[in-house]
Amino acid sequence: MCTPEIPRPYRRDVFKDDGGASAGAEGAGGSRRDSRPSFAPAPTPLPVPVHDNHTHFDFGDSPVALKDALDAAEAVGIAGAVQVGCDLESSRFTVEAVDLDPRVLGAVAIHPNDAPELAGAPSSAGGSALEAALEEIDAMAAHPRIRAIGETGLDYFRTGPDGIADQKYSFRRHIDIAKRRSLALQIHDRDAHSDVVTVLREEGAPSCVVFHCFSGDAELAKICNDNGWYMSFSGTLTFKNAQNLRDALAVADPALLLVETDAPFLTPHPHRGRPNASYMLPYTVQSMAQLLGRDLADLGMLLRSNTEAVYGSWDS
Repeated sequence: MCTPEIPRPYRRDVFKDDGGASAGAEGAGGSRRDSRPSFAPAPTPLPVPVHDNHTHFDFGDSPVALKDALDAAEAVGIAGAVQVGCDLESSRFTVEAVDLDPRVLGAVAIHPNDAPELAGAPSSAGGSALEAALEEIDAMAAHPRIRAIGETGLDYFRTGPDGIADQKYSFRRHIDIAKRRSLALQIHDRDAHSDVVTVLREEGAPSCVVFHCFSGDAELAKICNDNGWYMSFSGTLTFKNAQNLRDALAVADPALLLVETDAPFLTPHPHRGRPNASYMLPYTVQSMAQLLGRDLADLGMLLRSNTEAVYGSWDS
């Protein structure tokens, strides 16, 4: 499935390290080498272009320009991407990105792990920093190419019990914004499946709900099926220890399937451990097709249709 070529913008002989010398080459001080993992070769292009449902073009330590990243992705059959904000800085970047390139749509939010810290900090205008941040997220969501609120939700892996109440409050506020703005909701759900479902039911879910980087099992997939909630699979599907995800994919309603990179994180097998990028998405699509026993082109048409059902057209 691989070509021998790493896309040019991601080659170490192209981007520079923090010291200004070519990454991987001898720096001004001598023989220091860049120890960061290199990017992987580009996969074989997909027969039908699809979209990366969730990525972070502003994350990572290799300075790849937005256009270059999208060009590299387009070369392997990735027609566009949803750039996702998870704090004010990345959400502001997202609003800029959707104006810079028509291949980008956006999502804006405050990540659940940031909610407790913001809730405990004052804002310059009075009240908490979380309230001020949520007001700015709401204002950004008015942009016509911001098509989702996310990533928001609950994360019990990095935040302890003392932060749960603030996470739930922030999640509920994001749900309200999505509903008022008629936008999709991209959910970050880590070790919190039951509570995420409970909050969605209590608040009343928006018309389009996406479990970003779906991390549940067949039971959660069936709950999503019953509620019409989308499941976005990432490179974690290809990990050897992720049988729960393969079981979930097997029972998921095909009309609710999406695919994403969550780049620069969660690089798919066989390149796990290297940084991820949107051009790597075909590895996950290929794995989904094999697991489902579907023709790759047929799956591509399904994923593209599902993605546009959630976010609308990239051309408008």
